[in-house]
Amino acid sequence: MELKDKDKTLEGLRIAIQMEVDGKEYYLEASKKSKNETGKQLLKILSSEEDLHRVKFEEIYEAIIKDKDWSTISFQPGSSERLKTILTTAKNELVTNGMNTDTELGAVQTAMDMENKTYDFYKKRGSLATFAGEKEFYEEIAAQEKEHHRVLLDYFEFLKNPAAWFVQKEHQSLDGG
Repeated sequence: MELKDKDKTLEGLRIAIQMEVDGKEYYLEASKKSKNETGKQLLKILSSEEDLHRVKFEEIYEAIIKDKDWSTISFQPGSSERLKTILTTAKNELVTNGMNTDTELGAVQTAMDMENKTYDFYKKRGSLATFAGEKEFYEEIAAQEKEHHRVLLDYFEFLKNPAAWFVQKEHQSLDGG
C-alpha cells in the first residue's frame, strides 16, 4: 500500500473515532436530560454502541500504524433487540410519567441527524476502501448507524403521538372490532 493511501485511510479512521466519541458524549448528555425512563435507556444503549464502534476503529487504527493489514473485525451487537424491547415497554411509562416532549423531540431529531451523517460518512469511506476487508467493515458499521436511525425515528414517532404509535406497532383497531 502506498503511503498516500495509508495516510488517507488513517485520516478516515481518525475522523470516525472522533465521530463515535462525539456521538457517545451526546447520547450520555441527552440521557441525563431525558425526562422519561424509555428515553434514558435508549440513549444509554446508543452511547454504549458508539463506544463499541470507537474501540473497533481504534483497534484497526493501531494495526495499520504498525504496518499491518486492515484487521478483520465483525460486529455482533446485541443492542438491536434491546432497543426494540425498550420501545415496546414504553406503553407502561406513558401512563405513569409525563414527558417533556419538546425537549425530547429536539434531542432525538439531533441524534437522527448525527446518525445520518455518520451513515453517509461510512458509506463514502467504504467506497474509497484500499484495504481488503475495509469496504465490508464500513458497510457493516453503516448498517448499524442506519438501524440506530430507524430506532430513533421509531422513538420520535412515539413521542409525537404515543396513541397512534401503539396502534401502528400493535396493529390494534380503535373501533373495538
